[in-house]
Amino acid sequence: MTAPEKIRGERIDLLDIARGCALLAMLVYHFTWDLEFFGYLAPGFAQVGGWKLFARIIASSFLILVGVSLVLAHGRGVRWASFRKRLLQIAAGAAAISLATYLFTPQGFVFFGILHLIAVGSLLGLPFLRLPFWLTGLLAVALVAISFSFTTPLTDSRWLAWIGFSEHPPLSNDFVPLFPWFGAILFGIAIAQAIGRFNQWPVLSRLNAPLRALWPLSTLGKHSLLFYLVHQPVSIGIVALVAFLAPPDQTEAFQASCRQTCEKDRDAAFCQSYCGCVQTRLESDKLLDRLLRGQLTEDERQKVGETVNACSFALPASP
Repeated sequence: MTAPEKIRGERIDLLDIARGCALLAMLVYHFTWDLEFFGYLAPGFAQVGGWKLFARIIASSFLILVGVSLVLAHGRGVRWASFRKRLLQIAAGAAAISLATYLFTPQGFVFFGILHLIAVGSLLGLPFLRLPFWLTGLLAVALVAISFSFTTPLTDSRWLAWIGFSEHPPLSNDFVPLFPWFGAILFGIAIAQAIGRFNQWPVLSRLNAPLRALWPLSTLGKHSLLFYLVHQPVSIGIVALVAFLAPPDQTEAFQASCRQTCEKDRDAAFCQSYCGCVQTRLESDKLLDRLLRGQLTEDERQKVGETVNACSFALPASP
């Protein structure tokens, strides 16, 4: 998803290998998300705990590499022809992702995902390329700190949520707002500037020969945008085919997720009755399947909330 990295005509294979590793990690995460989407895993499985941290590490690694690549490709002067070409490719990929997810999951479509951020961040990153590395690093820290200390409902709508200060951001299957994630790009720029400042790029280029055995990863890293656009349709297609041949027991996954959430505050006996009540009523209203697939409309989401409240009040309080 970035420009080629070259030093005096020689590509830095280590960066391609790092990008290839990130792509494989992304494939693992997205495959897990697909299993959840089709009901083989409990709802929310891929959005909590270690999986949530895993996703953030993957996104951070991609964005840091974007910053590094910006310095290598344009640090001594922006090469506008190649920059425009790559920017248009990324923007087209982002638009394709938005369209495909809108058609597939309109309630949670990707309106500002990682490709959108890479496109915007690549433009915004250009003025930072000539700064000293320490100043770029400080600005990155400040940007991230501001992101975690300030929110406002004024940016809750999809038209403004991409900025990143929303108190309640819109639902999206992949939301990577400018704040704090542009900070990762700035960190990448600072890292590359520091490597250049201390003349360490030739050292990294000498690793090409020892790393030659990892050529499958470096080859993958060189075609990252193509892999990004293709891997998810293939992954979803495989899981969808399996789901058609051997449908998952989605009610079991729902019950497990419901009891796990409920038992944080109530005892097991109450949660078993409560979750059974919710499941029965949602099935009666033909909402359970849509809930598990993340396809609820706003009215249906409100109806689910009413069902949850009704079951809470209908059951006797646990001792």
